[in-house]
Amino acid sequence: MNNSIQFLIILICSLNFPFNGDATTIRCTNPEYANEQLIFYSFADPISNNNKVAFTLKFNNEGTSETSIQIDEPLFTFSEFGIYRGMLLLEPGKTVDLKLPPLKKKSFADQKNPYFKPISFWIFSNSGQMLNDKISRFEQKLNELTDKDFNALYFQQSKSAFNRLKTGIDEAFPETQSESFELHKKLRLKLIEADIFRLSPEDYSAIFQPIAPEFWEYESFKTLLDKTFDKQLSFSAKAIGGGRVSEAVARENIKDLLVFISEKYQITGKMADLVLLKMLHDGFYSKEFPEKAIKNMIADKHFTNHQEIKIRDAASNIATKITFLEKGSVAPAICLTDINSEKCCTNNSQEKFKYIIFADVETLICQEHLKYLSRVNELFSENLEIFVVLRDTERSGIDSFFTANKVPATILVDKENKTIAEYKIQSFPQCILLNEKHQVVFDDAKAPLNGFEQQFGKWLRNELFMRQRNQAR
Repeated sequence: MNNSIQFLIILICSLNFPFNGDATTIRCTNPEYANEQLIFYSFADPISNNNKVAFTLKFNNEGTSETSIQIDEPLFTFSEFGIYRGMLLLEPGKTVDLKLPPLKKKSFADQKNPYFKPISFWIFSNSGQMLNDKISRFEQKLNELTDKDFNALYFQQSKSAFNRLKTGIDEAFPETQSESFELHKKLRLKLIEADIFRLSPEDYSAIFQPIAPEFWEYESFKTLLDKTFDKQLSFSAKAIGGGRVSEAVARENIKDLLVFISEKYQITGKMADLVLLKMLHDGFYSKEFPEKAIKNMIADKHFTNHQEIKIRDAASNIATKITFLEKGSVAPAICLTDINSEKCCTNNSQEKFKYIIFADVETLICQEHLKYLSRVNELFSENLEIFVVLRDTERSGIDSFFTANKVPATILVDKENKTIAEYKIQSFPQCILLNEKHQVVFDDAKAPLNGFEQQFGKWLRNELFMRQRNQAR
């Protein structure tokens, strides 16, 4: 092989496999976190609200942890631990020593409250010189200036007060060479300005146009994107001249919708495609548009074959999200240990329908629903198999409840809450009905005390009748 061919091969490889820089290292020493594990996530995309694991900090007996990840651009990550939501913007090739707050775990009431929100903060480093430190100080200064002129800003909508706020921020944080910080600063100020002056999305939407895809998974970008385009497809369809939007959706006309976005929001190119995906995502959940049309557009090659990988990823994530556990879809098998420490899977048999109840046995409302399963089993035992998937709690409480109440169900314990997370369970109880092939029967299965026996009974009579008639043919 001559030198020219070797050079050509090296050149091709370098174009297809970009060089990865030095690893980013995350370290922490805090005795209070001994034997704890903090999982840090990043956004899978700025629209679907799906997360992916970025890295994990596993602390040893002495409270020390260290890990490394390979990134070629700044990466926003976050972790929920105890009552906190710690945010961390990592820089490629840097080493950061985290300075974590005293560990404070959720109280019993916090654990049972489906509306509990952790305290969000930007994590400091021990050096105080990292990008995250600067963002943390910026947020503190922004809160200080906002609180100082709160009435003038939010009640009087004073432009002079807002200008004072901007001047104070500029003086405390003059322009730097950090593109990540400057973008965070710009987007955060625009978010406050939009709130104060009740700006319409089209008044400031052009701010998104120059933002490169590498910044799309930033917290500040996602927050402003959500605020700006939330329910905009529905709003635009109901506005004067909105028939144009409704017709474009019904006809699955992506081109017309992009023209509309360009005209109204002054956004084109990749950013317009991202905005359209956001609008289609929200439009699907509004139930105001043909679901099939929105699904078809999201699955269109305009998005799935897009030159920008982050557009392709967003479209894929949204498509997966909107079809997850929809009527007729195959639900993921649940394989957990039951209260007798035996492994059990919900798809082991294909003889009966499967009623799955996600519950927290420590709450009174769940206890009452679980007790009523005796009645459900009495009515439908011939055709129905019942599974209870429990949020992990004190084992003594689980055993005592099910010993006292002979619940006719297979009791599974989700010790790591992975199944609960996979099924996107936000509160308890939540229920799912599957057929013998593990396919979802209802979009919204009722809980035992909320009318399941009427819902299932009516459906079962018709289903069995139709099966008998088809067999007779």
